[in-house]
Amino acid sequence: MSRRTWSASPLNSASPGSKSPHTSVMISIQDEDTVPASTDVPICGHENEYNSGMQLRYNYRLYPTAGQRSALARAFGCARVVFNDALAARQQAHAAGQPYLTDAEVSARLTAAKAAPERAWLGEVSAVILQQSLADLTTAYRRFFESRTALRQWQRGGRKGPKPREAGLPRFKSRKDTRQGIRFTANARFKVLPGGTLRLPKIGDVPVRWSRPLPSPPSSVTVIRDSAGRYFASFVVQAQPGALPAAEPVVGIDLGLTHFAVLSDGRKITSPRFLRRAERKLRRAQRSLSRKQDGSRNRDKARVKVARAHARVADARREFHHQLSTALIRDNQAVAVEDLCVNGLARTRLAKSVHDAGWSAFTGMLEYKARLYGREFHRIGRFEPTSQVCSACGVKDGPKPLHIRAWQCQACRMWLDRDINAAVNVAKAAGLAVTACRAQVRPGPSVPAQRREAGTHPKPRQEAA
Repeated sequence: MSRRTWSASPLNSASPGSKSPHTSVMISIQDEDTVPASTDVPICGHENEYNSGMQLRYNYRLYPTAGQRSALARAFGCARVVFNDALAARQQAHAAGQPYLTDAEVSARLTAAKAAPERAWLGEVSAVILQQSLADLTTAYRRFFESRTALRQWQRGGRKGPKPREAGLPRFKSRKDTRQGIRFTANARFKVLPGGTLRLPKIGDVPVRWSRPLPSPPSSVTVIRDSAGRYFASFVVQAQPGALPAAEPVVGIDLGLTHFAVLSDGRKITSPRFLRRAERKLRRAQRSLSRKQDGSRNRDKARVKVARAHARVADARREFHHQLSTALIRDNQAVAVEDLCVNGLARTRLAKSVHDAGWSAFTGMLEYKARLYGREFHRIGRFEPTSQVCSACGVKDGPKPLHIRAWQCQACRMWLDRDINAAVNVAKAAGLAVTACRAQVRPGPSVPAQRREAGTHPKPRQEAA
């Protein structure tokens, strides 16, 4: 079974019940601020695989005081120094030909460093966040070693499937990094007080904006500061899957740029294009930043304005993905999507539009919500000819240029909408029972679609003569 590693990111705490004005389907659900925790979540496709619980991250906005912001900055710095010291020690041991430093040896070095006068300030923060910083370094090394092992197995033929992605070696952290974070586990004895504040050791009671209650007691909390200067608390909780009432419809989804998603039932969701709509404001803010002197306070203020503009775009896109994915999982028993090569498309002239759409984030939400709510999720291969096959008779009609949006099948003479036909084929490739009637369109004045891509294949000799 294929697996995917999830990574959390801070989400916007928007008001509940918000609706997206950019979709062609009505979406009236509560804003989501839940993402999977940083664990390996298997891709499941049947209800009997939704028995065990799963870890989720619930993200909330923090509003620390000036003194608490100083304490958080001190904690960020101490965690960064501990991480860099441990990384430097392991790199030096490797360069000297010595064995890999174990976790116990690195932890012992941390204890000795805290006793030294030049590093006595490490004792001003909670010891848990320092140990968690060492754990993050160990996790980074483990992922690197595992990826190298998987790549060697794949090269020797002992591992099937696509080429594994190789993880890089851990790198040093900088105080100028756009994202700073520290993690408190249960050993730190953090507590959510009855008044709604979050008590963090050696930091204080931090006000929290609770968009909704936690479903269970959290096992850890990560305090994050993003590039826009915002603070978030990311709680890891254990959630038990709760199956929704059985739904009869099944749907195939064809993702695109003009329409963000085209469904096999004929609905088309218009792409919001959040980045494109904010380009003018972003361009103005970036131009103002470029005119500020390096190292000045005005440049730092301008940088924060640019970061906040980008954060608003990212928050709006994430809210749209959450609302649409929740609506699809709620209304359909099974959902099928195509495995798109986003990295390849991001190297073309459509790179900005591809990144603006955020297909990978959207399909990731569909996956974990399907597992959480007892739905089926299917991902078909990227080489499936969904745009070349007639969904009515199943005859492969060949590739077609992108400007052909409706075409006539040469076998059954049916006129088909290109996008809806692809969505129906996605569902059929996943084994879902859907009808092709929604893909049929009225005959147009255009001629049948070309069988070949224009300018991509050599002409036959008879035609060339």
